[in-house]
Amino acid sequence: MQKLPELIDTHAHLDFPEFAGSIPATIKRALQTGVSVIVTIGIDIETSRKAAQMARSYDRIYASAGIHPHASFNMDAGDLRELEKIAANRRVVAIGEIGLDYFRDRQPRPIQKECMKRQIEMAVKIAKPAIFHIRDAWEDFFQIVPEFASSLPPSVMHCFSGDWAIARRCLDMGFYLSIPGVVTFPKAEFLQDVVKRAPLDRLLVETDSPYLAPVPYRGKTNEPAYLLHTAGKIAKCRKEPFEKVAAHTTQNARTVFKI
Repeated sequence: MQKLPELIDTHAHLDFPEFAGSIPATIKRALQTGVSVIVTIGIDIETSRKAAQMARSYDRIYASAGIHPHASFNMDAGDLRELEKIAANRRVVAIGEIGLDYFRDRQPRPIQKECMKRQIEMAVKIAKPAIFHIRDAWEDFFQIVPEFASSLPPSVMHCFSGDWAIARRCLDMGFYLSIPGVVTFPKAEFLQDVVKRAPLDRLLVETDSPYLAPVPYRGKTNEPAYLLHTAGKIAKCRKEPFEKVAAHTTQNARTVFKI
C-alpha cells in the first residue's frame, strides 16, 4: 500500500472531554491518514500541565503551554512561574495559545494585552515560539508585537482568520500562518485567497480539534485524522500537488517547533 504524505497537526486540544479515554485510538486514526505528529495546546495552567503530561506519555504528541486571553484575568506572578516551569520540558515546544480576543471580550482588554506581553517575554526568554490567538484585535496586536519581533523566535498565527492585507503584515514580521478547516468552507473566500498568495514555506496546517471540522465533516467533532482535507483544499486553491503542500507544511512545522 502506498504511504500517505506526512502531515503535522500544529494545533489540537486533546485534553478536552471529547477525547477522554480515546487518545490511543485518536492517534491511530491520525496515523492512518498521514498525520505523524500532533501538537496539543494549553489554554491555562491546568490544561498546560495536562498537555505536557500527554506529550510525555505519547511519542506522537508534543505540547504547548500558555494562558488564553479568556483565562487572562486571574493570571499572576505565580502563574507565570508555573507556566515557565511547564514550558521548560523538552516536549513542550511553544508558548501558547496566547493573544487577544475582542470578539468574545470575556476579559478586560488591558488585562488581555498585559497577559499576552508577559507571555511573549517568556517565549523570548526561553527561546521558544509563541502561538497566537488573535480575534478582532489586529490593530492592538500590531501595536504590541513589533517591540518583540527581533527577539521572538519565528512564531505562529493560530487559526489564521485575517484577509491578505493582515496576512502580509504577519508575514513581514516573520510569522507563520496556521490554516484551519475553515479554508474548506464555501464562504471562506478570504482565507482561500490568503493560501493562494502566501509563500508555501510560511504555511502550517491545523485542526483546532475538537472544533472547526473541515468539509465533509463540518459540524461534527473535529480530530487530527481530518487534517488531510484542510491540506487538500490548500493544494486545490494553489493548484499544486497535495504531496508538495504536505511536504512543505510538515517541514515548516518541524522548523518552527524544532521537532
